[in-house]
Amino acid sequence: MAFDGVVIANIVRDMKERLVGGRVYKIYQPETDEINLVVKNLKTTFRLMLNASATLPLVYFLEENKLNPAQAPNFCMLLRKHIGNARIVSVSQPGLERIIVMEFEHLDEMGDLRRKKLIIELMGKYSNIIFTDEADVVIDSIKRIGAHISSVREVLPGYDYVLPPNTKCDPLTITQPAFERDILEKPLSIEKAIYTSLTGFSKLMAGEICYEAGVDGNFSTDSLADTNKERLWDVFCEVRQRILNGDYDPVIAYDQDEPVAFSALPLTMYGDMTIQHFDDISHLLREYYAKKDTYSRIHQKSTDLRKVLSTAVERTSKKYDLQRKQLKDTEKRDQYRVYGELLQTYGYEIKPEDKSITVNNYYDNSEVTIPLDPTLTPVENANRYFNKYNKLKRTYEASLQLVEESKRTLDQLLSLQHSIEIAVTEADLTEIREEMVLAGLIKAKPVKRNGVKQEQSKPLHYISSDGFHMYVGKNNLQNDRLTFKFANAKDLWFHAKDMPGSHVIVKLEGEEDVPDATYEEAARLAAYYSSGNTSPKVEIDYTRRGNLKKPPQANPGYVIYHTNYSMVAIPDITDITLAQREDG
Repeated sequence: MAFDGVVIANIVRDMKERLVGGRVYKIYQPETDEINLVVKNLKTTFRLMLNASATLPLVYFLEENKLNPAQAPNFCMLLRKHIGNARIVSVSQPGLERIIVMEFEHLDEMGDLRRKKLIIELMGKYSNIIFTDEADVVIDSIKRIGAHISSVREVLPGYDYVLPPNTKCDPLTITQPAFERDILEKPLSIEKAIYTSLTGFSKLMAGEICYEAGVDGNFSTDSLADTNKERLWDVFCEVRQRILNGDYDPVIAYDQDEPVAFSALPLTMYGDMTIQHFDDISHLLREYYAKKDTYSRIHQKSTDLRKVLSTAVERTSKKYDLQRKQLKDTEKRDQYRVYGELLQTYGYEIKPEDKSITVNNYYDNSEVTIPLDPTLTPVENANRYFNKYNKLKRTYEASLQLVEESKRTLDQLLSLQHSIEIAVTEADLTEIREEMVLAGLIKAKPVKRNGVKQEQSKPLHYISSDGFHMYVGKNNLQNDRLTFKFANAKDLWFHAKDMPGSHVIVKLEGEEDVPDATYEEAARLAAYYSSGNTSPKVEIDYTRRGNLKKPPQANPGYVIYHTNYSMVAIPDITDITLAQREDG
């Protein structure tokens, strides 16, 4: 997470464009530490959320109103009294501080024009929303900070408002000599020296500057050559100029479909991940935190399933390895049969007390030496080898069946693990749980539907560079529906060879074939959504959907095919267009 001074600068720019000149229409306080402003300007209604939560302070534009308490809290009533219907005259950010200052113009009880300020401090546990008059005297705050809470700065009615203490350098005014002296000479790692020394710069932004400059941010500043320092300064200046120009490019970096980082500026350090661009920083923040919340919830709710699968995989893997060893031990069975047949043929040459006999193997015209038990007759020695053969044959047939069963079970378990890793919705987990019930891994739980139809999980939907629709199954039940109910016989099917992975369907929509680029992109999707996605390259099988068969009683997602082509794909989908990220 990087809700830093740069992101706030992006928000402030949007607030200036949308709110300055507008009037406050409504004020709500849906949470103890949150204020929502409804502002009408430019014939448009804007909803602004100001959240001073200690765990997740945020400011961004909402799409819809939140639910509000029946009785407005005192701070909300105070704001309504003073700035209800007030005009917003300015929005500013002191330097690159994590502070937003909103200035309002209104008429007081006497009809005189007055100004007030709403100061939003977004500083973790020290976050606050402070209301002051034109002389910067605190009228009230959403959190009152007395001496018993902070010995550094009190925020109470009647007190003068002062900015929080800050010993960092101002990135918007710092010079090159000061940058090198006050930052790059600190006895710290390069990355840490940057983000601990520059106001509003997060660890993420510092890491991005280091990456762009071609230096390892984990190295000490002592390791920096003059050329490295020069390059760091140049990259920093590029970042600063973008901030000064308001040239933002909000992005989210996704690891598979999980959001891992966001920024108001490009993130080149995540080049191996999917990068989604946004025109609006508020849209980004809504998307990011909604997705982050979803993934956290999904991961938490899948903990029990993960544990069951992990135990089952470990147990099945051990059994599978033991069975394969037993199967390997039967490899000499045919040799014993040949020994028995050769002894039947050449037994007359055996002399009493012979411990071995060397004869011609008429199967391959080679000489073979056969060990003998001198206490047994030639016929008894032959029968002894036939008995060994028959015993190993029975063991082989039984072991082969057990190995095949264990392999199918292990493949299903690994496939279920893969499905959980790419699950993004409650519906995805429901289907995974259903498959685990069918496999006997867990017991079915009674579901209270309350007359509401159970939501069905939907596949991921991509569009190729040639405009063809490509669909990716997220679990085995979905793979079955996608392949055998959704796809037509002429549609193309892709899957990672000999490993758990998603079914990928390319819809031809009446076309006879697709361009090479679409083949390559579909193969990359199959590689990316497989257990081999950490490998540099993955072998992919592809064929027409009509060539696939599903054996009776086969596990969900299991198919067989005898006509196919293969290609090698890189598990990288950063340039493939996602038609929908939300399921539903």
